[in-house]
This record gives sequence, structure tokens and C-alpha cells, in this order.
Amino acid sequence: MRSPVKDDKFSFGLWTVGWPAADPFGSATRETLAPWDYATKLAELGAWGITFHDDDVVPFGSSDSERERINDRLRSTCEDVDLVIEMVTTNTFTHPIFKDGAFTSNDRSVRRYALRKILRNVDLAASLGASTFVMWGGREGAEYDSSKDYHAAYSRYAEGIDTVAGYIKDRGYGLRIALEPKPNEPRGDILLPTVGHALGFIAQLENADIVGLNPEVGHEQMANLNYTAGIAQALWQDKLFHIDLNGQKGLKYDQDLVFGHGDLLSAFFTVDLIENGFPGGGPRYEGPRHFDYKPSRTEGLPGVWESAKANMELYLTLKERAAAFRADPEVEEALRYSGVYELGEPTLGEGESLEDFLADRSAFEDFDVRTPAERDYGFVRLHQLAVMHLTGAR
Repeated sequence: MRSPVKDDKFSFGLWTVGWPAADPFGSATRETLAPWDYATKLAELGAWGITFHDDDVVPFGSSDSERERINDRLRSTCEDVDLVIEMVTTNTFTHPIFKDGAFTSNDRSVRRYALRKILRNVDLAASLGASTFVMWGGREGAEYDSSKDYHAAYSRYAEGIDTVAGYIKDRGYGLRIALEPKPNEPRGDILLPTVGHALGFIAQLENADIVGLNPEVGHEQMANLNYTAGIAQALWQDKLFHIDLNGQKGLKYDQDLVFGHGDLLSAFFTVDLIENGFPGGGPRYEGPRHFDYKPSRTEGLPGVWESAKANMELYLTLKERAAAFRADPEVEEALRYSGVYELGEPTLGEGESLEDFLADRSAFEDFDVRTPAERDYGFVRLHQLAVMHLTGAR
């Protein structure tokens, strides 16, 4: 397996390798470094880009001059080590002021503060050349249904997103907003819990044209959903602006494991879709392969860098396996046998009107249902071929 190169477009959040490993049950287990030290090491490992929350780099409450000094140093470091700052986001979930949300807080003054915090970091993202501004509403939700007017909450959420999107357009920034769904944790229930919920919400926005999604593997799987199917729908609707790759083992807390260290089969098909596209053609994802994981609490700094490498190594391995799967003549035959390509054929014929269709007796009245009812689709054989390629048996 080859080493990562810039063309792989591997990207890491600074909050991943920079996580000191504190959790609700224990204090931190390792030291933290300066943001530019993490960036330098990631570049050495072969990463193409980095991302960060504002508070990952500049301590909350810092003066404007201190904020400018720190951000300038990070920018300079990234230029020196040839790293792209491809996405910036804003932390609206850690400080106690956001305990009831940011855009959907019952406290209007908090909503106004959150909006100002976000807008000034939109300015930062644009100045750093980022192309995406991710917005994760980790505190936008509730534990008690009695505590929220949900109609008002969705209205305030839409107002906030539309205001930020309008600001981006007014300033002429080349940014797109990517919403990040999650079903729960830290709130009992989070608004916009899944890809589908977020897509429905975006459809109601005035500035929906620059608002899309940043789905995360673990977040969709926490809702017992299929991540590959979720990003496929986002692609189909031209709303897959960014992705977060990690590992998750079923309906647990948000584990943020190394990509592929959870559901490996799902990871294989995710990489297959990202790298090879839909079998019958269609829109492709061209953005960063972004890792949003956390190095295990058991690891020291050497283990942090090993885990960062593991994400890229496993992705590249799955990319090789997926390419072999697609190139296998037996797989090609199995795809045709299973009707996968036939699904790409429109149900109505070219130029066929609804009246023509209703007049076609072969479609219904004279149709022999016995033959398709007895059809063997061969899905198990097709999937077995995928598993054999994944395991290196083919």
C-alpha cells in the first residue's frame, strides 16, 4: 500500500489529534500541543488539509489582538508546510452560555451573541481561503418536550442559517454552509437528527442554494441508519458539500473511532461510492476526505499519530479493494444479472406519455406476474464478491 499524497485530499480536524482525552468519567490523559504543532505533524504524515473550530485555536474570550496573532501564526504555518485550511467552523456547544442552544436558545440574547460569534468566524474562514463553513447544532435540541416550542425553534434555526448564508452572499465570499446532522448527545434529542431531516429543513430556506450537508459516519449510525445510503441521497440532491469519516459500533454513544474500526463493510461501500461513483453514473463527491475521529484515551502522543496514520492507511486500503471489486469481470456480470444497471433505465419509455403508458396492456393487463415473481436476483452472490474483495480473498 502506498503512502498518502496531497492528491488524496485527506483532511483532519485539529480537535481530533488535539483531543486531550477527557471524558464525562475521567480527566485528560495526555498533554496538548499548540495548533501549529499539530498542523506540522499532520503535514509530515501526508495530510492535505486541516479544519478547526474557532475555539480549538483561539481560547474563548481572547482579545481581538491575541486572536489575530494566533490565527496569523496558524495561517503562516500552514503555508510553510503546504497544508490547505479547507473548512472552518464555530464552537457553539462548549461554553455554558450555549447550554440551551445557540440559534434555538430560549434566551434571545444568547441567539444574538451566537449569530455575532458565527459571523465573525465566517469572515475568518473567508480570509483563510476555506471553501466550506460547517455548522453542527450540537446544543440545538432538548431533553424535555415541554421546554421547547418546536415551531418557533425551527423558525429561529432557519432564521439563523439564512442570515449567515445571506451574509456570505452579500460579502461575496466563496463559501458554502454544510449542516451536520446528529440524533442525540450532548442533548437528549438534537434538531435535524439525520441526513433526511436536514435535507427537508434546507428545502425551506431562502438561501438553500449555498446550504448543504456534512454527514458523519457515526452520527448516522447512532440513528441506526445506513451512512452510504445517506450520502448517496445527499449526492443525488447535490447537497453533499463535505463529509466526516470515522468509526462507530452500532447504537452507542458517539465513539469517534478510526475510520473503518467500526462497521468495516459499511466503510468499504462508503469508499467505493466516494472513489468510484454510482455503478450507473451520476454525481460524484469531489471534496476532502475529512476525518473526524478521536484518538483513544489509552494512547499517548505517539498513539495519536499512529491513529491519524491508521485513518489514511485504511482508507487507501479500502480504495484499492473497491477498485479491484469494480474491475472484476465476475462482479460486472453479477451487477448485470442482478439488474443494477437496469435500475438506471427510466420506467417510462423515451417520449412515452402517460396516456401511452395506460394504453399499453403489456404493462399490466397482459403482464405475466409469474416470471418476475420467480426471478433470482443474485444479490447474495454479488455481496459475497464484495466481501471477498474486501478481505483480499480475490
